[in-house]
Amino acid sequence: MNAPDQPQRPDGSTDFPATSAPGTPPPPYSHSSPSPSSSLHPSPSPSPRPSRLLSPAYVHGYSDREARRLGDQADTLAQLLHAGTSYPAGSTVLEVGCGVGAQTLHLVNGSPGARIAALDRSAASLDQARAQLAAQAPHAAANVTWHRADLHRLPFSDASFDHVFLCFVLEHLPDPVRALTGLRRVLRPGGTLTVIEGDHGSVLFHPDSPAARRVIDHQVRLQAEAGGNALVGRQLHPLLTGAGFSDVAVRPRTVYADASRPGLVSGFTRRTFIAMIESVRDEALAAGLAAPADWDRGITDLRRSAEPGGSFHYTFFKAVAVRPADGPADGDGRGRSGQHSRSAGSFSRVGSSCGMHTNSLTPGASNAASFT
Repeated sequence: MNAPDQPQRPDGSTDFPATSAPGTPPPPYSHSSPSPSSSLHPSPSPSPRPSRLLSPAYVHGYSDREARRLGDQADTLAQLLHAGTSYPAGSTVLEVGCGVGAQTLHLVNGSPGARIAALDRSAASLDQARAQLAAQAPHAAANVTWHRADLHRLPFSDASFDHVFLCFVLEHLPDPVRALTGLRRVLRPGGTLTVIEGDHGSVLFHPDSPAARRVIDHQVRLQAEAGGNALVGRQLHPLLTGAGFSDVAVRPRTVYADASRPGLVSGFTRRTFIAMIESVRDEALAAGLAAPADWDRGITDLRRSAEPGGSFHYTFFKAVAVRPADGPADGDGRGRSGQHSRSAGSFSRVGSSCGMHTNSLTPGASNAASFT
């Protein structure tokens, strides 16, 4: 769903007319670049696939089950992923791809005085996000506006925002640099962009199992066929510099779960990661990536990592970058790192509002994030 061309400031909600029936997912983003190569994460050569897998789409779907999984993930990983992200009161923040509001809730809790414009292309997801915020943080409703629009046709003027935040969005895009370049346009010079992504290639688990690794590979392959990249976390630095951002700092955020951390075993290993892999069973079988018995064996083995004696490890990557003060708003997609002059005030803002440091989730971590 594309937004109108007229620019609009983030001080009022925008809800563009739907072009599809209510409750149905919107059409995928248009693009001109090929999908990421599946050779990044080798998997067996598949049989010919249905053509529907060759179009970019949200591989996890828009079901109620997926919405619950996003909420579980967000609530489990909040301490890990949102640590160090706090925006000053009165600052304007654009959250891109807010979905059902799993991250929005934690943004408003972490930055109670900031003014947040939450954007998504799905009307149904925005309805859920509004309802969730009204139920769980009614005091923050006045500081959040909701915008239905396409990421590639942002309905905002140049330099509209002090900060931009996106979590688990780039993994679904066929051309992340194009998207990031567009986001740089609406960010003020010296403003910051924070991006969080996962990387399925970082998965380690015990007991190890080739069958379990294959079902993870199948999910990676399906996401690549849908125009995304489940391994994008490791690429954040070159993507951000390629889109013209400077002062790019990327840090790993590691989740480790075993029997001593039952909250993480339940909230992340079972209800976030394994649930995500299980959800693509029908697509994997239809695409000829696995026989039913082989798929079920892989899932059974993967579940053992969440049982007594098992363990599971996953790494997210969180990056903070700055829009250079001397670069063009829309740019040409090429990095300009080190070619700008930035005021001391801008540097202070980056350090205070988006502090970056290596972090790992420890026992007792409570709620919050979104894997999409």
